[in-house]
Amino acid sequence: MKASEVLSATTDLPKLRLDYRAISESIVYKSHNAFNRKAPLPIGALQSVVRHYDEQKRLSNELGLKRHARSNLGEKMRQIKDPIEKQAVLNEAKLLKMEVTDLEQQLVTVEDILLGLALQIPNDTHPDVPLGPEEAAVVLSTHGSDPIAASGKRDHMDIGRALGILDFEAGATVTGSSWYYLLGEAALLEMALTNYALSIALKHGFRFVTTPDVVRADIALRCGFQPRDQNADPPVSQMYHIASSNPSHPELVLSGTAEIPLGGMFANQIFTEQALPLKVVGLGRSFRAEAGARGADTRGLYRVHQFSKLELFVVCSEDASEQMMEELRSVQTEIFEGLNFPFRVLDMPTEELGASAYRKYDMEAWMPGRGSWGEISSASNCTDYQARRLHIRYRRSSGTHRHTTPASLSASTQSAPAIPFAHTLNGTAAAIPRLVVALIENGARFDEEGTLVGLDLPSTLKPFWHGTSSIIWWT
Repeated sequence: MKASEVLSATTDLPKLRLDYRAISESIVYKSHNAFNRKAPLPIGALQSVVRHYDEQKRLSNELGLKRHARSNLGEKMRQIKDPIEKQAVLNEAKLLKMEVTDLEQQLVTVEDILLGLALQIPNDTHPDVPLGPEEAAVVLSTHGSDPIAASGKRDHMDIGRALGILDFEAGATVTGSSWYYLLGEAALLEMALTNYALSIALKHGFRFVTTPDVVRADIALRCGFQPRDQNADPPVSQMYHIASSNPSHPELVLSGTAEIPLGGMFANQIFTEQALPLKVVGLGRSFRAEAGARGADTRGLYRVHQFSKLELFVVCSEDASEQMMEELRSVQTEIFEGLNFPFRVLDMPTEELGASAYRKYDMEAWMPGRGSWGEISSASNCTDYQARRLHIRYRRSSGTHRHTTPASLSASTQSAPAIPFAHTLNGTAAAIPRLVVALIENGARFDEEGTLVGLDLPSTLKPFWHGTSSIIWWT
């Protein structure tokens, strides 16, 4: 099912409010932006947006004139006494009705095409974002002690099996590859990590939310996630879809991240500017089909189909999102500094940005068992990309002036509507399996003979730990 077909299915939300005028007036920038991000934008798509937007305006104007003419005829008929003249006006009204119906159908067709094209255009990009592939990422900061030497002895799968706290074989038997069981101390570690990260988010004013793990495909798409990748050959599913016996019911998917239900929670609402920012931290299960994933990154807990994830989400005014981006980064840094493993913060380049992200920071932990840095978190400023699709707006305070973000802004985007779209941001507070990998591989304790004897875990987790353990040392 194509994106436009998902959006045309049963939904309680209004149609998407994409800025076709801004797209039409900045197609050179939009084209370069899509190229820099390696966005799968069909050739000629932007020019087609311009043509269809012009056609939409023409049809809308013509339709408005025809409807006005019908209204005038109705008023005229009420004043006519002569039956013959009345019949002539009635015939004219019938013809106008047919013309209006035809124009309405044409307009719907053009708007559907226009929406389908515009949905493929990614968000604008912050001017400071590095150009290029993943290797072009810029290291903004490094934290923790010096990385210890890479060693196969520190592989988290081997350590987890040896300590009896990870079971991948049972997961494969029960469900399939990339499914797992956390046992004993590993399961307790998940609970401790969740509550530790939550405690820091709460300290910084985030409100705790538990989210639905099942969402409408429409909501996922409005947040910038493709439930199905139609550009792949053959098309693949990036999410798990829930079959329904009733075709009239909206399509449902298992959520890939709490960002989706958290964004949906604010959909179709208008907030006062004084109420912003709205900061929530959501706990949910994340489900990833991970279609196409191959190689070392699929090993063990690093890339799995289901995991617990604590997500930070912010709705703010359009002039506050860059400041909120730095606040998210600060909260995440505080969380990971308390876990005592080496990590770094990266400003991710254009080719690593998802469709919704204006800018994205990744945080990577050193994982000596894997012999490389591994992503444990990200933070994205989505500006108004999600808000336009979800209809998240706010009412300006009197005297508030719009602050524009640096991008290719056209004349149409310089106006300041009284009820503009909000900006949304999201960031990972704790993606549990990746943190478990980092803690196990950095914290494995060996005796003088090199025999594994247990794990060193940061003392920051001790207040959130339940029970005692003979294999855990608090450091």
